[in-house]
Amino acid sequence: MAHYLLSVIGPADYTGFGTYSSEDEMREAMAETAAFNDRIRAQGSLVYVGGLEAPQTATVVDARGAEPLFTDGPYIESKEGMNGLWLIDVPDLDAALKLAAEASRVCRGAIEVRPFA
Repeated sequence: MAHYLLSVIGPADYTGFGTYSSEDEMREAMAETAAFNDRIRAQGSLVYVGGLEAPQTATVVDARGAEPLFTDGPYIESKEGMNGLWLIDVPDLDAALKLAAEASRVCRGAIEVRPFA
């Protein structure tokens, strides 16, 4: 088995409904995502899942110097960012890509798949 990070990529600017265009779309996506999460948890593939607050809530910490430096906001300014994640444990990249395709459909976002070293 191997661990993969599935990152949900979407707009950095959130509306009142997260990254969704309406409350109905948000509720439908959340329900489908919860069902997907329950299914892959039951299969033993889900290690962790979570949504993230907007990138503007981030704090960058750089302690490479004599004193740690704390900076408000994301490390990289962008119109898009990571809005959520799954950590999965699956046999190989093909299995990870298959789950990523399902994840993209249910959460209505692009998914970046990265293996752990």
